[in-house]
Amino acid sequence: MEKENKGRIVMAVSNDLLTDQRVDRHRRTLTEAGFDVVVLGRLDVPTRHRRGWRFYLELNRGLRRKVAEQKPDIVWANDTDTLLGCYLAARRCRAKLVMDAHELFPEVPEIQHKPLVKWVWRTLERWLMPKCDALLTVCNSIAEYYRLQLGVSMTVVRNISLTPYPSPIGEGGSRQGYPLPSPLGEGLGVRLLLYQGRVNLGRGVDWAIDALEWLPECRLVVAGDGDLLEEMKAYAASKPWSGRISFTGRLMPEEMHALTPQADVGLVMLEDMGLNYHYALPNRIGDFVQAGVPMVVSDLPEMAAAVKRYRIGEVMREPGAQALADSIRKVLALGKDRYNFNQARSDMDWNKEKDKLLDCANALMLECRRNKHSHSY
Repeated sequence: MEKENKGRIVMAVSNDLLTDQRVDRHRRTLTEAGFDVVVLGRLDVPTRHRRGWRFYLELNRGLRRKVAEQKPDIVWANDTDTLLGCYLAARRCRAKLVMDAHELFPEVPEIQHKPLVKWVWRTLERWLMPKCDALLTVCNSIAEYYRLQLGVSMTVVRNISLTPYPSPIGEGGSRQGYPLPSPLGEGLGVRLLLYQGRVNLGRGVDWAIDALEWLPECRLVVAGDGDLLEEMKAYAASKPWSGRISFTGRLMPEEMHALTPQADVGLVMLEDMGLNYHYALPNRIGDFVQAGVPMVVSDLPEMAAAVKRYRIGEVMREPGAQALADSIRKVLALGKDRYNFNQARSDMDWNKEKDKLLDCANALMLECRRNKHSHSY
């Protein structure tokens, strides 16, 4: 029996959507609940420029038109950089407006030394966030920041993976799943360190490369792309241990699901470069939990609290390669099988978390129907 169509939601995001797990998770959940969900990314809104203010101007102009063409009941802006276009489209269509803040956008490290750029994004948030019909974010720290700064209330919908990952160990004790690049696929004698995510400023990829000097039994896989990918490749190539480092580039979600469980240690490092990283709770913490991979994280509030609460890894005592190597050694000494992820998986259950997402969408759609009913008289 075909599900009732609850209404149309149009989501907008500034990336190409291929590896945006949060947006894909929300899309799937809302679609399964009976909503007609359309997702628009940068590939749907062609722009002549790829970055900078001209790109964002072109993107939001395009979103205003493309989103409105879909005749949405709810417009869903993912992050501050799509908010203006979504706001204008929502006004044009008399639709409800949701903003989902994946991060503290004006506090990203790349613009900390660009006061004018920060001022523009902050001004946009002060103007538009109070006008939204609902506000979501990824963690309590970001919600509290905006409450204090703008006086708005945000619903926290955490970054939690959909399901537990498959076992990485096949028959005969061999690793199975995503084929590891040679020489990383030579059996279980190698301790595998995994960094997954954007290779950007302040993500600690250089720390991971340097840490291998003190970890001769370990090899490193960097899975992802980003602004500093080529620079990090060149940096790794300059090291005597470069043969123990592999860069996969960007992987599709199903490839990451196959690769992640094969790791012995997951790496989640961020430098304290502004409030965006300070309060971050990255997707990959949930990924490592579902995959049963103990992790090493930076000593920053949200991620350190998660690791300490569930005892699923180590918190670095200080930033840098030496401290990272020391923490990795502690995890390896205890052994992957000694970590119990049951409580973390129970608490980080998308089947529980998704109710907050659905409550938001259902409440807004009910309000849409009431408004349409009142306008019909």
